[in-house]
Amino acid sequence: MGLVAHAEYELRRAGLFDKDSDYEGMLGEATMRLVKLFAEEGHSGFSAHLAIQLFSKLASFKTLTPLTDNPEEWNDVSGYGSIDHAPMWQNKRQSSCFSNDGGKTYWDVDDKERIIKESIPYEQ
Repeated sequence: MGLVAHAEYELRRAGLFDKDSDYEGMLGEATMRLVKLFAEEGHSGFSAHLAIQLFSKLASFKTLTPLTDNPEEWNDVSGYGSIDHAPMWQNKRQSSCFSNDGGKTYWDVDDKERIIKESIPYEQ
C-alpha cells in the first residue's frame, strides 16, 4: 500500500471525511491534498524524514535558527494587559516566546519548564 492509499484508508477509518466530523470533513480533505503533494515529491526515506521535520516546524510557526536580540525581531507588548506594567516583548518569528529585557533573554510559553534562554547577539 502506497502513502496516498494508506493516508486515505486511515482518514476514512477515523471518520475524518464524514460531514459530522470536526470541520465537516474538511480536515480529511485538506490532509489528503498535503499527502498527495508530498507523495508527488518522490522523496527517499531519509529526505522524506527531513522534509517532514522542516514542514512540521514551519507549519507550527517554529523557527529554524535561534532567536536573536535584534530589536526588529521583538514587539513591545507591554501595554496589552500587563497588571504590574512590567516591560514585555513578544518575538515576531516565534510568537510563543516572550522577554522582559528586549529579547536578550526569553522564555517560551509552550515550554512546560519555562526555562529562561539567552538569545544570540545580533550582529549588524
